[in-house]
Amino acid sequence: MNLNVTMVAQAVTFFVFIFFCAKFVWPPLTNAIAARQKQIADGLAAAEEGKRSLERSSLKANEEINAARGRAAEIVAQAEKRVSQMIEEAKNAARDEGNREKAAAKAEIEQEVSRAREALRLQVAALAVSGAEKILRREVDAKTHADLLQAVQAEL
Repeated sequence: MNLNVTMVAQAVTFFVFIFFCAKFVWPPLTNAIAARQKQIADGLAAAEEGKRSLERSSLKANEEINAARGRAAEIVAQAEKRVSQMIEEAKNAARDEGNREKAAAKAEIEQEVSRAREALRLQVAALAVSGAEKILRREVDAKTHADLLQAVQAEL
């Protein structure tokens, strides 16, 4: 065999192999590689977008948390203010009720004092009448008269 023919045959076979690979093998490989590159690029872009979205969401969540804290602080302040108002109202109501009860008690005491005075007047009048009756029934001598007055004084 001739070395030139062998080399030419190998060269032709090699070119046919290259043509076959370029025509039937290489395009699916490049398409698969391109699809894989595109998939990886899309995945990286989605990861970046997800990362940015996570950062935005994190910032928004922090803003919402701060706003909620502010609202909570306002609510607590309003509650504390309302509690102090309620306490003050309760104090005023208790003070007013105490004053009313005190006035009622004073009025009741005055009525009792008035009743007691009236009862005492009636008793004094009855005793005076009784003493006068006793004096008039007996003799009007000074010693008897003095004894009767001392007895009336002892009864008072």
